[in-house]
Amino acid sequence: MSYEKEFAKFLAAYPTYEKTSKLDDLRAKDYSRLDRLGHIYLDYTGGGLYAESQIAKHQEILQNNVFGNPHSSNPTSMAATKLVDSARAYVLEFFNADPAEYEVIFTANASGALKLVGESYPFDENSRYALAFDNHNSVNGLREYAHARGAQVTYLPVELPELRLSHSQLLNEWKQAQGQGRNLFSFPAQSNFSGIQHPLEWIAEAKSYGWDVLLDAAAFVPTNQLDLSRYAPDFVVLSFYKLFGYPTGLGALIARREALSTLQRPWFAGGTITVASVQASTHYMAEGHAAFEDGTVDYLNIPAIEIGLRHIAEVGYDAIHERVVCLTGWLIENLARMKHSTGEPLARIYGDLKNEMRGGTIAANFYNKDGVAFDHRYIEEEANKLNISLRTGCFCNPGAGEIALELEEFELVACFSQPRNKQRLSFNDFALCFDGQESGAVRISVGIVSNFNDVQILLDFMRGLLA
Repeated sequence: MSYEKEFAKFLAAYPTYEKTSKLDDLRAKDYSRLDRLGHIYLDYTGGGLYAESQIAKHQEILQNNVFGNPHSSNPTSMAATKLVDSARAYVLEFFNADPAEYEVIFTANASGALKLVGESYPFDENSRYALAFDNHNSVNGLREYAHARGAQVTYLPVELPELRLSHSQLLNEWKQAQGQGRNLFSFPAQSNFSGIQHPLEWIAEAKSYGWDVLLDAAAFVPTNQLDLSRYAPDFVVLSFYKLFGYPTGLGALIARREALSTLQRPWFAGGTITVASVQASTHYMAEGHAAFEDGTVDYLNIPAIEIGLRHIAEVGYDAIHERVVCLTGWLIENLARMKHSTGEPLARIYGDLKNEMRGGTIAANFYNKDGVAFDHRYIEEEANKLNISLRTGCFCNPGAGEIALELEEFELVACFSQPRNKQRLSFNDFALCFDGQESGAVRISVGIVSNFNDVQILLDFMRGLLA
């Protein structure tokens, strides 16, 4: 198929793509290894890519300074403290969060940020924890803290075929808030399974019914601006590598100071206290972010966060978002049109097919001419041969996957109840429970320097499955 003709069709359908041409220049200059090494990278929801300039700037800082543990006031400690404080302040600036209202707590990743909330949130028998089916496993994991303290846990299902949450069900749950206990509502700004985006207006609405709100922004912020002056969740979690690739071991909990003050840490560590006594068995917690950053923060890598965020700010969300919208729309349209000689569709795409309120993530399964699904692992193996990086499985989002794949509760309970599965269960064992039925999917995701050539090579690969 002629690349030139297809590109002309693409531009006719998505003329705003031409306004994002600076991203092609950026790719050639700052991500040149992609084309030099022949990579078709389509796993941006799994991890962002770093610019070569980010590494150079961080290396320059490390080579030209001497840094010590910031828990002191000597010259090298103060040098490290200055850069950590600068990064912390810039995180707030980047998300337009008022420093008088919000604190930034550095963590290992979004999961680490969620664990801080879960272990410290004041759940009790009068509390409710409401969360969407469409949540990452690290958000699901908070239910264990809620259960342990007697709170009511309620899952709110996404509905087929769009995989969106029902506003009426949300309202019904929010109205159940009890005044005697704290209530927490968690949802993702963007699904890491389907790319569906959920309305941020829900934050204020849930709060009006007396709920604290935890927003998982990890899949959203790589291609969408999150303005915390407009939307005011109590807790926001994210991983910086999803945004700009490097460093990979840092995330953040961005918390409203008022909400942070309600958290009750179950232990203390070095750096989190002002005074602790062994003989008197007493300790006094530090205030603000210091009470939640256990031990010594990653002070050599934290400066790279500010470098990465400034890189995104310089590129601009407008261009990144527009490019992702164009490429995602083209992918969905072309995948949905592919049919075998028998008339059987090649792809079943999960979630809303309209190119609105969705990110650059597409989850799908693929079928042969007789309507039998290709094993998603086979798709990945074949893509690997062409140096195409995509992702398969359930993407740590079992709720959305179960709804999308139409796995019934009784089937899941039967699988988990089998004697051989009671102690340990591998993904292969799980797949055996649904022999002949899809137990996972293929996820394709585009990002900051994806281009038409990337998606066209992927589409050509998929056409090779047609019979």
